Amino acid sequence: MFSKFERMTAWRYLRAKRKEGFISVITGFAFTGIALGVATLIIVMSVMNGFRSELLSRILGLNGHIGIVSSVGLPFNNYKEAVGEIAQIDGVKQVIPMIEKQLLISSGRQAEGAMVRALSPEDLVKKSLLVDSIEGADVSAFEGDVVLVGRRLAQKMGLVPGSELTLISPNGKVTAFGTVPRMKSYKVIGTFDVGMYEYDSNFVFMPLSAAQKYFSLPEAVTQIDVSLQDENQLKTVRKAIEERIGGAAYVYDWRQTNAAFFNAIDVERNVMFLILTLIILVAAFNIITGLIMLVKDKGRDIAVLRTMGATKGMIMRIFCMDGAFIGVVGTAIGLALGLLFCNNIEAIRQFLQKISGQELFSAEIYFLSQLPAKVDPTEVFFVVMISLILAFLATLYPAYRAAKFDPVEALRYE
Repeated sequence: MFSKFERMTAWRYLRAKRKEGFISVITGFAFTGIALGVATLIIVMSVMNGFRSELLSRILGLNGHIGIVSSVGLPFNNYKEAVGEIAQIDGVKQVIPMIEKQLLISSGRQAEGAMVRALSPEDLVKKSLLVDSIEGADVSAFEGDVVLVGRRLAQKMGLVPGSELTLISPNGKVTAFGTVPRMKSYKVIGTFDVGMYEYDSNFVFMPLSAAQKYFSLPEAVTQIDVSLQDENQLKTVRKAIEERIGGAAYVYDWRQTNAAFFNAIDVERNVMFLILTLIILVAAFNIITGLIMLVKDKGRDIAVLRTMGATKGMIMRIFCMDGAFIGVVGTAIGLALGLLFCNNIEAIRQFLQKISGQELFSAEIYFLSQLPAKVDPTEVFFVVMISLILAFLATLYPAYRAAKFDPVEALRYE
């Protein structure tokens, strides 16, 4: 496609001489701009993907894809029958009955609001994310009057395995002097750390039998969680559950309960993509500037080449190769930097935190305790293609100007 003469000439023009140092600086800026644009775009998109993926895995790790609660606000007294029917639906992986209540918990002089969730020991084992994060306890100890507390909540209240935790419910016994809050102490057998601030700082897990006794709900639960084998079957399975249950219960899915949150992430991700693409566009203009200056500086050389028989097409291809080289090498450097940064992003965050002395990724704000990054090969491919296309388009105008250069005029004023 390109002759040896064209390749040699293009390469010679990229190697600026001393007097052409400014041209090499402009070319360096173009290299740097393309590389930084590609790297930044890959890093930001990967972090947004990782953020969404990690949040989703933790949300679905503790919650089902589909939730079922009573439409009249009463507990499920026939939940075992409902669980059996739902489990037979195609696509359902597991069905977990549970009790979930917002309570006040206290220990010593500390008191905090917490979400208490109760499930059977058999169902606890099914929550692999939770089981794998338990510290200081064995799953076999999850029986009787015991609780598991989120690590951040335990630190806030000074709880350790073996401590006593008191649950306080406003829905207590009604006496002649009014309603007396229901209070009962439970032993903390361990803590859990799933890596999501909302759960680690607010949730308490207890055995289902103990919760049924505490809340006076014998043989009853407040909700049923359904996990699917394939998330893509969500609409189909939800419709089947609604047909089985009818109007006796309200069926919802994780997309409804987290819709606003994940929509905000998607919007931010798309906006960041558009904004950061402008960095590559600016770098493309640097290529245009550098090549135009190169054409102007090489005016006499172009005139000599034309008088020696070089065609306009050859001149155009020479400068197209110069611009394409800048685009390809800059994109390759940016790709390498972006992937290297993504693979070591948590280590880099820790290093920057040590240097600055500031927390760069607060779990209270960003929900996660670690900075995630998930590289999507398809997105990386599109970023690379966008960079290469913009770089190639940026070469057309300067190359066209070089091809249209009048050799007579150039030699006349030299």
